[in-house]
Amino acid sequence: MKLQRENKSKEPVVIVGAGLSGLRAASLLISQGIPCMVLESRERFGGRILSQVALNKPELGKFDLGPTWFWPQYEPMITSLVQELGLDVFAQHTEGAMLSERYKHEPAQRFMLAEGAVERSMRLTGGVQCLIDAIAATLPLGTIQLNTRVTAIRAGEDQAITLEADFPDGIRKSITASAVILALPPRLVARHIAFSPALPSELMTSLMNKPTWMAGQAKVVAVYDTPFWREDGLSGLVSSWVGPLQEIHDASPATGSGALFGFFGMRAELRQELGEDKVLSLVVEQLSRLFGPSAEAMSGLLYKDWSMDPETAVDEDSTPLADFPNYGRLSGAGVWSEKIFFAGTETSPEHGGHLEGALQSAEQAVSEVIQLYQTQA
Repeated sequence: MKLQRENKSKEPVVIVGAGLSGLRAASLLISQGIPCMVLESRERFGGRILSQVALNKPELGKFDLGPTWFWPQYEPMITSLVQELGLDVFAQHTEGAMLSERYKHEPAQRFMLAEGAVERSMRLTGGVQCLIDAIAATLPLGTIQLNTRVTAIRAGEDQAITLEADFPDGIRKSITASAVILALPPRLVARHIAFSPALPSELMTSLMNKPTWMAGQAKVVAVYDTPFWREDGLSGLVSSWVGPLQEIHDASPATGSGALFGFFGMRAELRQELGEDKVLSLVVEQLSRLFGPSAEAMSGLLYKDWSMDPETAVDEDSTPLADFPNYGRLSGAGVWSEKIFFAGTETSPEHGGHLEGALQSAEQAVSEVIQLYQTQA
């Protein structure tokens, strides 16, 4: 049943950030009859979800430079949403031997993992961008405003909430909101949005203590016409103490082309010092070392260094995560309670750092906004 807006405010809920959390929150609000708008500083929506094609061979498919997997056995929310939206999925390829590379000048060791050693995950046909596109398609035209950067949020004595934002035409405009959902990394909120009155110190501390997931990482995908390593009985899974990639997986679509993707063991500062060309030449050298000369015959090489993305990372995020962060709800909103709400994988009490956590946080934020509307009715 849709909620009827009987409160005095006729303003929409403004969502800052058009990643998975922001778009899902918008979809849920609209399904309840609550008008909203989504403001996104990037020129695209999706946030840290990014699926791209090989520049010269787009027919080989889209490949994920952000999140890739989900686990239906543990993550009911994304599993249900994927089914609801009618998206196709397939199991991550894990069949065959894995390689373990300990020394650069010695061949990698090849061995079979015990059955069940790798938890089976699922992938979306066409990349995770398909999920983003499907959610965005549920929103009325004009809901999402791209290239729009929120710089300030003010709360007046009359309970009015005003956002200041730089629009694509270069003009700074004011937007009045009934409530604001901040669906972007907490550290970006703390560093790039000015609040009046100022956020309480407890909340600022809580924001800065939420390391941005993926912000110190980079990801590379080598695209091939076929997954040739499977012919050699290899799964594509590699663990390396040599680098530059410390972990490699098969990133091939369900059928057709092949791909390998890797996570870097190299610190963000070193990647930036070396530069993209040198980093990628080291990647090609490593793949050739591991998989033979066929690995050099790439149809494309995709690269995304999230630590150099100002819409993702702040300076504090350059420090590598030593362990999985203890994510969870933010605390200490004070005078800003019932005005601003938080969504994003870093604010989810469960599954933080996963797509599931992003969806859970969106549902939680929307639930709180609906409660606010009900009390104001």
